[in-house]
Amino acid sequence: MNFFKNMSLKTPLFHKVTIVGVGLMGGSLGMAIKKHNIVKEVVGISQKDSSLGHALKNNVIDHAATDLKSAVQNADLVILATPVKTIINLLSTIGPHLRRHCIVTDVGSTKASIVEAAQKFLPPHVLFVGSHPLAGSEKRGSAYATADLFEGAMCIMTPIEHTNRLAKEKVKHFWMNIGCTVKMLPPEEHDKIVAYISHLPHLVAYGLMGAIPQEYLEYAAQGFKDTTRVASSSPQMWNDICMVNKKNIVKSLDELVKNLAAYRKAIIGKDESGLMDHFEKAKVKRDSFEKNG
Repeated sequence: MNFFKNMSLKTPLFHKVTIVGVGLMGGSLGMAIKKHNIVKEVVGISQKDSSLGHALKNNVIDHAATDLKSAVQNADLVILATPVKTIINLLSTIGPHLRRHCIVTDVGSTKASIVEAAQKFLPPHVLFVGSHPLAGSEKRGSAYATADLFEGAMCIMTPIEHTNRLAKEKVKHFWMNIGCTVKMLPPEEHDKIVAYISHLPHLVAYGLMGAIPQEYLEYAAQGFKDTTRVASSSPQMWNDICMVNKKNIVKSLDELVKNLAAYRKAIIGKDESGLMDHFEKAKVKRDSFEKNG
């Protein structure tokens, strides 16, 4: 039986949600929650007073906190919207402050290490469900938050065998109610996939910026700006992701290097037909992706 199938949004899914990290993602979550009337009370916690001040002023959250214990007290949903390593650290300390049957989820870009930390550190009466909404921006901070960030986005949830069924359903409907489509994947499978479709493109953007001489940039047109936009993302966040998901990211990098080496070999050898074949195959794959998307 699907308890939530016909639930009206006039009945909030949760009474109190605490968002740990009120930046772009956390701030957008707060705005989306309020827009769709999913929660009665939204509490935000951040190490930055400026983020909390902006969030309060712009009605992103109802209450601000700088103390973790008071922020999560009596919350029935806690969302960890911080960089990956911080999420893991929070999972090791937050448990004693959570009420019985509190649900914890996150927005981390890697999942296996986070799910493992949740299993290791959270007490049995706390219910964890891993989440990764595939939404965001290279911008940082609650000033760039928007209630529509998750509209039409995919959220990958990573429940495991021992995940509480009711908690999984509540988190699923939370993401659906703010505009996401939801897919379920094992944590390890998630990390393999995002290494290719998210982590590798960010590394490519950083690599392009590193390879191009500064004095050439004044001639760069919109195509270059589009290709390298994500190189403006947080270096610390992507450093954390690379360290946590290193095995899968290295494999994806090796695949890219193999392809670039084939292009290089064809160019040096003046192998026009071989180079054209590489480009044609890439175009067919990109066109099919665009059509299906």
